[in-house]
Amino acid sequence: MSAAPEAETSAAPTPRIVSGNVLRTPRGRYSLRVQNRTVTVTVILLALLVTVMTISLTTGDFSLSVSEVLGALFGDGGGAADFVVNTLRMPRLLTALCVGAALAVSGAILQSLTNNPLGSPDIIGFTNGSATGALVVIVTLNGSMTQIAVGALIGGLGTAAVMYLLLVGSGMQGFRLVVIGIGVSALLLAFNSYLLTRASWQEALEAQAWLIGSLGNRGWSHANTIVIAIGILLPLALLLSRRLSMVEMGDDTATALGVNVAASRTALLVISVALAAFATAVTGPIWFVALAAPQLARRLSRSSGPALVPSAAMGAVLLASSDLAVQRIFSPALLPVGTATGTIGGLYLIWLLVTESRKSRA
Repeated sequence: MSAAPEAETSAAPTPRIVSGNVLRTPRGRYSLRVQNRTVTVTVILLALLVTVMTISLTTGDFSLSVSEVLGALFGDGGGAADFVVNTLRMPRLLTALCVGAALAVSGAILQSLTNNPLGSPDIIGFTNGSATGALVVIVTLNGSMTQIAVGALIGGLGTAAVMYLLLVGSGMQGFRLVVIGIGVSALLLAFNSYLLTRASWQEALEAQAWLIGSLGNRGWSHANTIVIAIGILLPLALLLSRRLSMVEMGDDTATALGVNVAASRTALLVISVALAAFATAVTGPIWFVALAAPQLARRLSRSSGPALVPSAAMGAVLLASSDLAVQRIFSPALLPVGTATGTIGGLYLIWLLVTESRKSRA
């Protein structure tokens, strides 16, 4: 009697359900899948962004009408309106929009690479690494905006290199990366405190004010720095978003689809670190935007991929609206926006940890 065939011990992996419309070039060489819900969410976020921008530019100690703001932006406004809009409000607003978008895209890439909701630059330690590089420039060189940006980039990439060496042989596993990142972040935070003790009284005050994370007194040098960084890095991230979606499916699946997993991970990690580094260089550490914005965007859009565009819009909305709130609600007190995002983000992190704990017990 022949033995009955053994039953399969494991089920086939459930395929990812992808919906939406596919746009192709005339010859079909390039294609783009557009999910209707993602487009709707992005449009709503952009509408919210326009509303926040309008309120930010028209309200304050010196109120302006929309026509006066437009006149100042296009060179037809009066002296007072031109100064308020182009010198005080527009650089700060533009910096908030770009920093929020940069942090959100950085967090979206890391969370997708690690497949872990805690995989953001401020949790893993890249933000503290960037802060270390910038602090060295501020304390020892009293450097310019360009030098601070370079120092932050070197600090962030150096932190990423150290973590890569610590993870060699074990792969970029989400939980392991987060745990090691928390340890590295704690060490960097201690080193940053040491740098402050070695600085002069004036340098320590300036560095401590920068470490809080603020959009106050941000001029065109700050805005131009982050605009250039976004203009270069965000298109690169979008160009690699398809590979990121495939890597998210697992190394074996991505390799079978023709993706060089190691090279793709490295390129995406460098882009993520660079975005966080430039954002940190411009405003100081802004906490939890990189953690919350990508998850909120993905939950709303129900996207099957990393959802970089809605994440960028969500990050811009969160940071710009937070800065508007601290300016209008707490005026005339000068409350840094990093304090507001840290408070909101801390509550969000508690909720996230409680939710994930319940899921693991289910």
